[in-house]
Amino acid sequence: MFPSFSLRYAQLPARMSAECDPTPVAAPRLVAFNHALAGELGFDAAAFDAGEAAEALSGNAPPAGSAPLAMAYAGHQFGNFVPRLGDGRALLLGEVIDRGGQLRELQLKGAGRTPFSRGGDGRAPLGPVLREYLVSEAMHALGIPTTRALAAVTTGERVLRRLPEPGAVLTRVAGSHLRVGTFQYFAARRDVEAIQLLADMAIERHYPHLEPLSGGGRYLALLEAVIARQAELVARWMGVGFIHGVMNTDNTTISGETLDYGPCAFMDVFEPRTVFSSIDERGRYAFSNQPHSAQWNLARFAETLLSLLDDDHERAVALATDAIEAFPEHFEASWGAVKRAKLGLSKAEEGDEALAQELLDAMQAGHADYTLTFRRLADVLDVREGESDGREGPVSDSGEARLVELFDSPEAITAWLSRWRDRLAREDADAEAIAARLRATNPAVIPRNHLVEQALTAAIEHDDFGPFEALLAVVTRPFEAPDEGEVDYTRPPEANERVLRTFCGT
Repeated sequence: MFPSFSLRYAQLPARMSAECDPTPVAAPRLVAFNHALAGELGFDAAAFDAGEAAEALSGNAPPAGSAPLAMAYAGHQFGNFVPRLGDGRALLLGEVIDRGGQLRELQLKGAGRTPFSRGGDGRAPLGPVLREYLVSEAMHALGIPTTRALAAVTTGERVLRRLPEPGAVLTRVAGSHLRVGTFQYFAARRDVEAIQLLADMAIERHYPHLEPLSGGGRYLALLEAVIARQAELVARWMGVGFIHGVMNTDNTTISGETLDYGPCAFMDVFEPRTVFSSIDERGRYAFSNQPHSAQWNLARFAETLLSLLDDDHERAVALATDAIEAFPEHFEASWGAVKRAKLGLSKAEEGDEALAQELLDAMQAGHADYTLTFRRLADVLDVREGESDGREGPVSDSGEARLVELFDSPEAITAWLSRWRDRLAREDADAEAIAARLRATNPAVIPRNHLVEQALTAAIEHDDFGPFEALLAVVTRPFEAPDEGEVDYTRPPEANERVLRTFCGT
């Protein structure tokens, strides 16, 4: 059933990881399996057996050819450096080559204690496992680089966090689990050989176009590539109102994939200072702070590469500083492109940034829902038979009303709509085409926090995975308006449904 494993990371020097067997669980049960992703990874669909999968992906009987290990890494956690973190409850099984020829890592999260557990039990509660499954797959469907969820297995055992709850193991798939913190671990130990091995692996795995380069220029180019990719990633997060919640350096990937969905959430009402994470008491990783946090993390990455950039320390620092100071330019370019697309604009004009900011200001002042505001811009352009409004095509009064009703007061958004229509008149497309691309860019559905919590509660308290499965089906088709049913997946939470705090779950 399982594809063949390679053991690329396991072949690195022994000091870079720790071999470790998963801790067996009492009664593994497969509660979610991503058949589409399994197909991409080369699993034999005809040989699929749920019982065998549960045994393998709980850690009771690891797949043949795998070699479980815990990766070593360090990290800045909310600005404080911890020199030894590592996989305290996760085990890398190995890598498989997917059908596109790419190397993908499979990791069991919640598989028991490792040498890096630091007194923890190495287990994962069911709630955080299902949250990561839901949100990571939603992010993939939204087109945002991310780790993926292959499977969730319950263990038949209880895990004690705030309260006892069922235990579970997540099978996570990533291009790699290399992070800024991986480099920091070895930089703290002045292990230049390990840093160079990691840098070369990152180039081979994620930036093969840099392979022909040599010397310090090779590693400077790696730094610049990671900076550009992380800048684009954060811009795309913000485009869907995503708040990571724990942007520590050990959660900042070298590949540019989103990693760790602990206290994450999607914003409902637009407010740049929004924070959900219960451990982010000072708002370090608030929605609007995410670009600054990413740049800070990348500066820590640059510090780990100094010995590779140039033999002269001052020269190396100057090269790294120049690269880091380019982050805002990369981010603004990516964020500007995201905002133009969300407004239905296919070409850039000088006033586009101001137009986008005026809408965000109106949303903040009017306490408007972030997702629905952008989605309903397409409704404003809906064609109604017999009507016409110049080049941008017919305008639907009912569509405009559906947008305006999201705002506490209509004045700001009504005035903005007039300026937006004037800007659309200079696009080389009619209203119908612009509306279509708006709907292809702005999701109808996100994993709203109250719906996620309802689905998790049903699974945890009643062993009912129906709400989880229904929500998963909808959020993995985010640009489609869902059919009407008992649950309105597009609706923001009522006041009594709001979930204001999310928890790490470790």
